Amino acid sequence: MRMDQDPAASASSAQAQTDSPWPGPGDPAAPGGPAHPGGPAHPGGPAHPGGPAALGGPAAPGSPAGPGVPAGAISGPAGPGDPGTQVRRHRVRLLAITAAAALVAGAGSAWAVTASGAADPVLTTAQIVARTDPAVVDVVSTLGYQSATASGTGIVLTSSGEVLTNNHVINGATAIRVRDVGNGRVYTATVAGYDVGHDIAVLRLKGASGLATAALGDSSQVRIGQRVVAVGNAGGQDGTPSVATGRVTGLGQSITASEELSGTSEQLTGLIRTSAGIQAGDSGGPLLNARGQVIGLNTAASAGSGDQLRSSTQTQAFTVPINEAKSIASQVEARQSSAAVHIGPTAFLGVAITSSPAGPFGQPASTGAQIAGVGQGSAAARAGLTAGDVITSLGGHGITSSPQVRSVLNGYHPGDKISITWTDQAARSHRATVVLTTGPAG
Repeated sequence: MRMDQDPAASASSAQAQTDSPWPGPGDPAAPGGPAHPGGPAHPGGPAHPGGPAALGGPAAPGSPAGPGVPAGAISGPAGPGDPGTQVRRHRVRLLAITAAAALVAGAGSAWAVTASGAADPVLTTAQIVARTDPAVVDVVSTLGYQSATASGTGIVLTSSGEVLTNNHVINGATAIRVRDVGNGRVYTATVAGYDVGHDIAVLRLKGASGLATAALGDSSQVRIGQRVVAVGNAGGQDGTPSVATGRVTGLGQSITASEELSGTSEQLTGLIRTSAGIQAGDSGGPLLNARGQVIGLNTAASAGSGDQLRSSTQTQAFTVPINEAKSIASQVEARQSSAAVHIGPTAFLGVAITSSPAGPFGQPASTGAQIAGVGQGSAAARAGLTAGDVITSLGGHGITSSPQVRSVLNGYHPGDKISITWTDQAARSHRATVVLTTGPAG
């Protein structure tokens, strides 16, 4: 599990939230603010120069490990932040377009696809929204180790409460609550499974039944130039879903997603690119065709922050094709774990990892993952690891870079034993076997 937390983020880019954003599970949700149709994104941090800003990245400050803690290379936060103040903001990631490739169609899945044909009516934007809104949910993640909350969007797959969203929407969550737009009720959610590399997660809502479900389309039929509508929780309003319209401008797009200050990045490929003006908080929301069918999950956008928001630069939005998302969701439903798909709770070692391990006298180390912080009472702490140590082996796998820590842990679950070898700051080597605990999601 990584701490997708910008340790140096300013609270001025977030809305302070000391109370829970919603009533308890099952209670009717309080009304939210007005929708933001098609407006510019409002990320919580600056965009990468020349590249897209994002939709739904880390919430507020509070990482105890300090600057240099990367998003993609952490097995767990070092420890909880100050519980007295909670900051709420929509998630933010930085993205840069790296290449274009052929459209990658998702594999078959158990999820029902709404067939489309010449007889299907082409709907107005208002009709599309009216049909879709009841199957949209607002997702609020409590990031207990950062004393923060973060907002995103999801779509309802089953009437019993399986929800599809982006992994980065729930990454780092110690608790998740979901407001169903269709019935206005709030549910506690658990993570059924996720795929970090494809940025997909499946949630289960406790006690849900009779929910409206989304009509899923076929993303292999998407064509450049076709009209699309994006629906989501722009700005974390948690009210009437926001609406953005546009057209498909590219297929098979590849982007690099990275955290603002840590510099860690991950590749997302096979994406649909559109001109829909989606905003931060829209992550995990549906991209719809003219027949009101979901053809993808909104993931990232190119709009910057600050003065760039008021520029005339056209938005580039990126969407995970629904065929790919359905295939992953089917694996999760069948509890079929793989090297990419993790089923159930996240294993927690309890260390925060720096992006570049340091050797003697501050020089870069040739191998390993340097520890920036260790969670009090965690498995790592009980084994004797401390900040400054360098992990060189985990679960029998040699560690040569920070991202490998997370990659190895993805194959483990709470309660599993794992061997760990590390070098302390005096260059002494140590080895121990620890029992992993349950950590934050994603």
